[in-house]
Amino acid sequence: MDLELAGKTAVVTGGSRGIGKATARQLAREGVAVVIASRGLEALEATASELSAETGGRVIAIAADTTDDASIQALFSRTVSELGHVDILVNSAARVGGGGRPPGLDGITHDAFLDEMNTKVFGYLRCCQAVAPLMRAQGWGRIINLSGLAARSTGNALGSIRNVSVAALSKNLADELGPHGINVTVVHPGTSRTERTPSMLETIATRDGISTEEAERRLANNTLGRFVTAEEIADVITFLASPRSVSINGDAVVVGGGSGSSIFY
Repeated sequence: MDLELAGKTAVVTGGSRGIGKATARQLAREGVAVVIASRGLEALEATASELSAETGGRVIAIAADTTDDASIQALFSRTVSELGHVDILVNSAARVGGGGRPPGLDGITHDAFLDEMNTKVFGYLRCCQAVAPLMRAQGWGRIINLSGLAARSTGNALGSIRNVSVAALSKNLADELGPHGINVTVVHPGTSRTERTPSMLETIATRDGISTEEAERRLANNTLGRFVTAEEIADVITFLASPRSVSINGDAVVVGGGSGSSIFY
């Protein structure tokens, strides 16, 4: 299937590693010129060089902090200067969940709550506010917001709140921007394999006296019996970024390998 992405442009936040990096790679393979953004310029430039050499596409590194309004305005201003327009936004810049036991009620602090919301929810919103006028003017765009399955489960109040908020934001934006040819969708990754996975599995396996394979099977908790890879998630995001996804707007797509037992309808 031709995804009709050749000649498009994209901004991928959180693009130096993990799902953001995998998404930038897949988009570049489809002929998209990609700006990857995160706070660490050195890692960004290394990733941009790697992906450009691997895909033969144009991948540009621009340092940006999604918690800062001026930084985001500068990101999109420079992107337009470099690429001429912005067709696709993938919001992936957020603190990775699952890095330890989440706090209970008494452990949730004011600062931790505001930091989670400012980084993920308001960070995504800042990027959407910056790119929406550009997409409206051209009458086409795709915005994909990375959330997570904590939106559909208990056990991590901060994770649930931030991810539900991303889903609510996305649906509201989809209703507002859809008549202008702009689709907004949410992707809920399940437990995924990224650069940090091997060391995490080693730690758990040593702690519990099991193999790394068994540790992964337990943590994955899905019908695949393994983690979904960043590349598999990126494949879905790349489709949602394409003109072929025109009939999907305001919806959440789970990429978790068949995790959970609840029925959503």
